[in-house]
Amino acid sequence: MSQLEAPEGTRRDFIYYATAGAAAVVTGAAVWPLVNQMNPSADVTALASIRVDVAGVTPGTQLTVLWQGKPVFIRARTEEEIAAAREVPVEELVDSSANNANLAEDAPATDENRALTAFEGAESPAGTWLVQMGVCTHLGCVPLGESGDFGGWFCPCHGSHYDTAGRVRRGPAPRNLPIPVATWVDAATIQLG
Repeated sequence: MSQLEAPEGTRRDFIYYATAGAAAVVTGAAVWPLVNQMNPSADVTALASIRVDVAGVTPGTQLTVLWQGKPVFIRARTEEEIAAAREVPVEELVDSSANNANLAEDAPATDENRALTAFEGAESPAGTWLVQMGVCTHLGCVPLGESGDFGGWFCPCHGSHYDTAGRVRRGPAPRNLPIPVATWVDAATIQLG
């Protein structure tokens, strides 16, 4: 073969490679919108975690915020409410699980395992802050605060009573009010999620 002759198939190979490359680009352009639609929307991503200013919440009061479409009760408990919750033996509870996303699943439902740990250097005593989802574990109603037979929350729809630690004590609710992932950002701000 002389140097001037081109090897056979070179032009054909180029056409195959160009066609395959163009097909890959077109396929990627067609599939990307379908894959991208499966990502969470901006409003869902924004609600994945929120920060709540609790500077105005004084002992004996509660703040209710909306997080991921559900109410969250943030309560600064009084020393009497803390003492009442700590007097109850875990064996007497309807649900002996802490139901706390910050702890292991098998953690017992003691008041200490339900309350948010105090911010380091904060003036409030340990156990003051209780952060819990405000949805009854029976049928998803929203319980009323500072109500019921145990001074905690009461679901008027079906009669579930929760104590000052959010633990179900009487009624059809099968579980304690859930504790979401919550951490302190600073002495006046709690982050949910």
